Amino acid sequence: MLAASHGEESGGFHPPSLADFFPPALFGDGTIFEFNRVTLVRFIAVAGLVLFFWLAARRTQLVPSRIQSLGEMAVDFVRRGIAEETLGKELGRKYTPMIAVIFFGVLAFNITGVLPFLNLAGSSVIGVPLVFAVVAYVAFVRAGIKAHGTVSFFKEQLFPPGVPWPVYILLAPIELISTFILRPVTLTVRLLANMIAGHLLLVLCFAATHYLFLDAGGALAAAGVITLAGGLAFTLLEVFIAFLQAYVFALLSAVYIQLSVEAH
Repeated sequence: MLAASHGEESGGFHPPSLADFFPPALFGDGTIFEFNRVTLVRFIAVAGLVLFFWLAARRTQLVPSRIQSLGEMAVDFVRRGIAEETLGKELGRKYTPMIAVIFFGVLAFNITGVLPFLNLAGSSVIGVPLVFAVVAYVAFVRAGIKAHGTVSFFKEQLFPPGVPWPVYILLAPIELISTFILRPVTLTVRLLANMIAGHLLLVLCFAATHYLFLDAGGALAAAGVITLAGGLAFTLLEVFIAFLQAYVFALLSAVYIQLSVEAH
């Protein structure tokens, strides 16, 4: 971990900070092609995800292999548990590929935060959460326009029927902000904040353990057992949160599409 390595170099305890998420460039410093540790983690996550599904799908057969079964169960979970459960069977099948990309993509970037030698979630810097939020937002708008037409869609979203017309003076701006601004913002911030908080907790626990065991000495060294136990507990929690945030992101994307195609 970054904070642990800093502490080792200076011989003291250095708590984690936001600097962990902006490591020095490996190459291309100061250019649009800058490549740092966060970018490397993202490439590894994408490569691992592509490799898994390639192995699962390369030799499909009636009696599936273990990895084919695992891949089929994963996709079936997204199709049945998220897409069809939220959108219905017909519309759910149509949007399953997009929702699956969101779920597995977010999960892959999240889980790198607890993988040895990576120890940093690819979604802990705003770029990745923002990209997935934009994908969900575009799908929401596109589905609504396709179902109702451009004018009718925006009219439905901003001016819900059955409301006295003077109320629209207050209601329309609220609907504009909540539907077209806050939705992508909350998707982005929710994922980003969870991944930042998880990384800081893990680094704090393991950096403190390193310091207490190797540098503090005396009675303080025994406290390292507590921080180590806390680090292991938070690691398990982070694995759960990685799956939970991927599920919530995909589920909300499906819910937004469902809201756009159904009339108020």
